[in-house]
Amino acid sequence: MSIRVLIADDQLIVRTGLTMLLDAQPDIEVVGAAADGREAVRLALELRPDVGLFDIRMPLMDGIEATRRLAGPDVADPLPIVVITTFDLDEYVHGALKAGARGFLLKDAGPALLTQAIRAAADGDALIAPSVTVRLLAAFAHSQPGPARQPSEPLTPREEEVLVPVAKGRTNDEIATELHISTSTVKAHLASLMRKLDARNRVEIAMWAHETGRV
Repeated sequence: MSIRVLIADDQLIVRTGLTMLLDAQPDIEVVGAAADGREAVRLALELRPDVGLFDIRMPLMDGIEATRRLAGPDVADPLPIVVITTFDLDEYVHGALKAGARGFLLKDAGPALLTQAIRAAADGDALIAPSVTVRLLAAFAHSQPGPARQPSEPLTPREEEVLVPVAKGRTNDEIATELHISTSTVKAHLASLMRKLDARNRVEIAMWAHETGRV
């Protein structure tokens, strides 16, 4: 089945270009396009897409607030959202991830990385542009006051091994190849890590790894 995507960007030419690029993929279908964050929230609730691809700077409501309303901590059934922007600014990345975004890309990332991020979000993964991953997470960790929270149970040696590539922005397939285990085993370890760390997604797992100096 196709991954159903909702696009939100205030520039018509960008919406058109992203729609053409994604519709050309055999497993992705664009089901809606919004010109502002408010319309994006409305269409998301109406169309129930599998993934949202949101710009940050939009009129009426920006992409971060739209992400918070659709994927924030208080949302019962969060929509996987990939934020895409021309601005490589830490404050935007922090804001997007804290709002619940599953991924963060720059608009010059290229078609391959864009489609990879869409598929990763649909599969429960998070993909952040490699150019900002390590810098972002390290900066976020250093900005947190006090000691990092402790896991509810000690991590196993294998979970510790999985934790490091997650914090470096690797996908499940890349981690599986690196550690010579199956993708399903990686997912099982991630589920256990999320439970022990009380994390909603792999981005929060990565942040915890940086907070505790594991990377």
